[in-house]
Amino acid sequence: MTDAVKEPGSLAKTPLFEAQHADRYARQELIRTYEQLTGAQLIVLIDQIFARGLTVLQELLIGLDRSRELHVLLATPGGDGEVAVRMIRAMQARCTRLVIIVPDMAKSAGTLMCLGADVIRMAPFSDLGPVDPQFQVGNSLAGAKEIVAAVATAEDRVAQQPNSYPLYSALLADVTMLMVEQAKAAITRTEALIDEALQCRTEPPDDTERGRLVQQLRRPLIDDPTDHAATVGPKLAERIGLPVEVADLDSESWTIIWQLWTRYFALGCYPAGARAIYEGRLASHMR
Repeated sequence: MTDAVKEPGSLAKTPLFEAQHADRYARQELIRTYEQLTGAQLIVLIDQIFARGLTVLQELLIGLDRSRELHVLLATPGGDGEVAVRMIRAMQARCTRLVIIVPDMAKSAGTLMCLGADVIRMAPFSDLGPVDPQFQVGNSLAGAKEIVAAVATAEDRVAQQPNSYPLYSALLADVTMLMVEQAKAAITRTEALIDEALQCRTEPPDDTERGRLVQQLRRPLIDDPTDHAATVGPKLAERIGLPVEVADLDSESWTIIWQLWTRYFALGCYPAGARAIYEGRLASHMR
């Protein structure tokens, strides 16, 4: 028996290229399996929510069938609320119904994105959080409330103990007055962003219902939390009026989601991780 002879140019990928990207192909195959199982289209977004991600997100939306549901595996520590609303508008324009799946956490701007979804699918251990705009301070993120409070505390303590100025000056070296004013403005705009996100839903609440829902969400998501790390689990999220669906952890669809999530986690792609990824069956971008 002789080996079959392949025609020149018949290889889709060279062996080395395929080996270098094998993990990516395996993840994309899981995405295709999920899509075949559910009939929905699935994309993955694991990143901080800032303007740089908008173009990459658009790459994932190319070629989607607008007559089908779009499911989004989302994990993020937060970011810019204005960008979150733009992202949710972009995704809602590409589907009949938007389902956001939270296998870990979607904080701040991520929670804002969830407000614009038609369904938020959470596990018992999934977590949303306060809608507190975030800013890049040095190499990390800081909530607007935290920035304003830190500066106010520093001013108060320096007024009481002038010799402590060098200490607080060093601690807040990455915070500028412009950033403080931007943080104050962002806090003021948070309620309007919640309203805008709710309007993104496939069937948004009418003006009266939306106004009632905004006020209902204001206290647990804006006013009460003093710490950006405050948690909003599925039971609380449902109680305050969000369209939560608790995932069946034994279902085949969740098993695929968890297989995907653990692969991203192993790569260092998780909410506070060093790597970000945008992935679908046709596109894959990692940094």
